[in-house]
Amino acid sequence: MNRAIVLLSGGMDSAVTLAYMQRSGFDCIALSFDYGQRHRVELEAADRVATSRGVRERVVQHIDLRAFGGSALTQEIAVPKDRDLGGTTEINGVGPSEIPITYVPARNTIFLALALACAEVRSARDIAIGVNAVDYSGYPDCRPEFIEAFARLANLATRAGVESAQGEAVGSDPARGRDSRRGAICIHAPLQRLTKVGIVRLGLELKVDFALTSSCYDPLAGGRPCQHCDACVLRARGFAGAGAADPLLG
Repeated sequence: MNRAIVLLSGGMDSAVTLAYMQRSGFDCIALSFDYGQRHRVELEAADRVATSRGVRERVVQHIDLRAFGGSALTQEIAVPKDRDLGGTTEINGVGPSEIPITYVPARNTIFLALALACAEVRSARDIAIGVNAVDYSGYPDCRPEFIEAFARLANLATRAGVESAQGEAVGSDPARGRDSRRGAICIHAPLQRLTKVGIVRLGLELKVDFALTSSCYDPLAGGRPCQHCDACVLRARGFAGAGAADPLLG
């Protein structure tokens, strides 16, 4: 089996991404980050999800993005509640009109760079991340352009990329296969073009236990979702549109 490093936050999207990569035939290593986030309950969720999916290895990388600040997720800044996120955004559209304070500067760039190091050491040529650019808060590092650019960088900056006969790999869906990218680093973002409704439906198809996940940016006592932050609002949109009940609200 080909190995893949899957970024697992413990949220709904990363749990579905893990299940998708497993179904696609990858031996998945789960990589989570303790980066100083206020909603650290997601790390416990990541552990639950990894265990439930039979992941053979889980790596937790400790970094401190509080040193830079600039985000409500790493500083004592109020998390925005009940924002009007509008409807589904076209993949090539403008997206939300503003980047919210819950954006963590350069987070996905840092996470993918560390995932790249993990992949090289563990002889993995595939990295998966659960970013979405349809129903999302407007983070710039969730867009297809970013994933494609990082894939090019990955193949310029690694031994695997340099030694590969293919030279460069840009990928966002493991269903497109490895045939044309054998030996090169490939970045997978299988949820990128799905709505939240589509993500919930895919997760149900893959038998993801959503009760184990945690999406909230500002959880209440016991890790209960606040139901008002962007992550909660988008999650609710997905379950409602899929005609399914969110087990966290049962």
